[in-house]
Amino acid sequence: MTHVQELAQFVKRASWEDLSPEARDALKVRVLDSLACAIGALGGEPIRMVHDLIRELGGRPLCTLIGDGLIAPDRAAFYNGALVRYLDFNDSYLAKGETCHPSDNLGAVLAAAEYANANGRQLLTALAVAYQVQCRLSDVAPVRARGFDHVTHGAFSAAAGAAKALDLDVAQTANALAIAGTAYNALRVTRTGELSNWKGLAFPDAGRNALHAVLLARQGITGPLAVFEGNKGWRETISGPWELDWSKENLERVTMTDLKRFNAEIHSQSAIEGMLELGQENQLSPADIESIRIDIFDVAYNIIGGGEEGDKTVVRTKEQADHSLQYMVAVAALDGQVLPEQYQPERILRPDVQSLLRRVIVTPNEEYSRLFPAEHACKLTVTLKDGQRLVKEKTAYTGFHTRPMPWQMVETKFRRLTAPYADGALQQELIDAVRSLDSLLASDLIRLLASVRQP
Repeated sequence: MTHVQELAQFVKRASWEDLSPEARDALKVRVLDSLACAIGALGGEPIRMVHDLIRELGGRPLCTLIGDGLIAPDRAAFYNGALVRYLDFNDSYLAKGETCHPSDNLGAVLAAAEYANANGRQLLTALAVAYQVQCRLSDVAPVRARGFDHVTHGAFSAAAGAAKALDLDVAQTANALAIAGTAYNALRVTRTGELSNWKGLAFPDAGRNALHAVLLARQGITGPLAVFEGNKGWRETISGPWELDWSKENLERVTMTDLKRFNAEIHSQSAIEGMLELGQENQLSPADIESIRIDIFDVAYNIIGGGEEGDKTVVRTKEQADHSLQYMVAVAALDGQVLPEQYQPERILRPDVQSLLRRVIVTPNEEYSRLFPAEHACKLTVTLKDGQRLVKEKTAYTGFHTRPMPWQMVETKFRRLTAPYADGALQQELIDAVRSLDSLLASDLIRLLASVRQP
């Protein structure tokens, strides 16, 4: 039996009964958080461009676009996945050598569940499968250092979740995983240098293609079952050697994922919280700040601090801003928050933040690096113009899995992000539907998502 066949057996075997109460609650929290991000992204310019294209191309009306009727399943997966991802406000999973966003899988899983007329438990179980596959591959087979993006793992996880939602058999699931894992491998250049719109669209596109692979396998199309271990296969060309026994895996990894309190790249969360705490505790005026030093773990330094993935002091676009620790901490100091408003073009280009971000110094810290990912450690040293220094050290933030974000806080985030597109009554219906999703049909939730207003 090949590794992908063992993975397919895991996918087929997974059931609602395997989920602990904690994992069931965690899944619902993450669905609500993801839908907050998705609905809140409806006004994004790249989202409008994607919407206009798929509407121009059309497709058999089988699955729902959030806020806009029916279209073909793969296009619904792409669009809804793009909504979840666009704000860069959705959840993350931190492994030693990889960071991913498991809720990126929701677009493909939601479309598959609607197409299959699945119930809420089947939808949540399929999503749990996708979380487990992506997180565990991130643990044992990181690809970032070898020049590939975490979206590469997402081809497998989205295919696994969609196959589960569509109730494929083991052979069909194995073929779907083999097709997706062979064909949809993404390069890390997506997130290095001058960032583009593709940063937020790479996984949605992989999710669309993964669903397409699942539908092909459902029809009987076969894929290379030695995708992992075969000659010129995934291990040899992409990940390097690793092992994982899928017969011993559970569905609990969702409880280890982290939510974002701030609309900012995941590795910035503790630093932003620390900056806001310093401001509140010291009644700090931004005009008094001379400079800010951030000592932080090496992954954060390399991805968002100016390390191996490029200079982060040249910030002109949303994509550059939400991956620049200098910008995010500077705007937090100036505005007292980091939310979608902080990524409007006029805010990004304003002289106050452009000046302050160039006085933010980011330095990797060996001890904090050793503690990552068990801790999310950093130290901020704010030097004032009168020479005084203010220091704040952090090991976690609200939303990190050791300090979980409570349902009420996620509900507040949901109401804030969705307010332009859903009135109070619809917001409450959506919140109630997610909370009760295990006793509903997937279509009960999807029907409400169709009622969201377009901008």
